Amino acid sequence: MPEETPEDNLSIKRKQLIFRSWHRGTREMDLLLGRFAEAHVPAFGAPQAADYERFLKNSDPDIYNWITGQEPVPPSEDGEVVALMLKFFKTA
Repeated sequence: MPEETPEDNLSIKRKQLIFRSWHRGTREMDLLLGRFAEAHVPAFGAPQAADYERFLKNSDPDIYNWITGQEPVPPSEDGEVVALMLKFFKTA
């Protein structure tokens, strides 16, 4: 049986992140994060995938408020992936 490579593991992680983005619990967040994930997660490297996975641990209301600009993104979450996400939603 062939061994899994780091790229295989990253491919699986990307698929899991896309699935989790589409299955948040609230339809609004499913639509927002699912669209973003399908557009960008397939190109994520391991560091971006890890950042996005950590970001998804936040609550739906917090993420929604950050995406819509109702609240500033806290410094602990403000990084490359969140900047890409905010840009995605401003142009969408």
